[in-house]
Amino acid sequence: MLTCLASVDASSERADWAPFFEQLKVEGTIVIYDERPGTEGLMTFNSVRAEKRFSPASTFKIPHTLFALDSEVIRDEFETVRWDGKKRANPEWDRDQDLRSAMRYSVVWVYQQFAKEIGATKERDYLKRIQYGNQDPSGKEPFWISGNLEISAHEQIKFLKRLYRNELPFTVANQRLVKDLMILEAGHDWILRGKAGWDGKVCWWVGWIEHATGPVFFALNIDTPNGTDDIPKREIITKTILNSIGALNLNVEPSAGGNG
Repeated sequence: MLTCLASVDASSERADWAPFFEQLKVEGTIVIYDERPGTEGLMTFNSVRAEKRFSPASTFKIPHTLFALDSEVIRDEFETVRWDGKKRANPEWDRDQDLRSAMRYSVVWVYQQFAKEIGATKERDYLKRIQYGNQDPSGKEPFWISGNLEISAHEQIKFLKRLYRNELPFTVANQRLVKDLMILEAGHDWILRGKAGWDGKVCWWVGWIEHATGPVFFALNIDTPNGTDDIPKREIITKTILNSIGALNLNVEPSAGGNG
């Protein structure tokens, strides 16, 4: 994989997080940026890997939804995307969709349709505008899973920080909508937003936890030599680490949703 050429902020290497990966027998990295007062700021486990780019897989649904809304291939979260009638591996995909269900169940065919309507030229332009990874939508389709688009864990964090602050080159309304679609869990004083992704070899979990005192961003990727058996480990590791720094106080069982 290509190494990220973009510079990153000074990061604290958290070698003490190694057991969280070792216990589940996975190779990977996690980057956390903690903006709560009195915290360590940017923290990384496996800093070399954190700068390497991998396929974003379905974490790309976060910016891709912004592209689709901006280019008006879909109006809002209420518009229906008609199912083409083709049976797929995930039964949740075999029906009409809207943005909320397409994000929740990581429905790839919906975003393939968006990509076709947006067009390759405009996709590349959007990627350059938001400086997303290597900004390359070429190669096999879908380009965010099987093609040449790649992004590092550090770059994921930079993108998420801009989205959190409504600083991307899209309307504030559309950025707020995408953030609403990302909600996974919530308590009386926190909100967890995120998106998972898997390209068959590497899986991701990225997002942030909102607290009144500030957000805590996270981006994890791990290798998946055991296929789908490894996928639940991404959420377990991330939540365990977030619990360890006081950013969450949740059980570590993976939540329902698509594997993508």
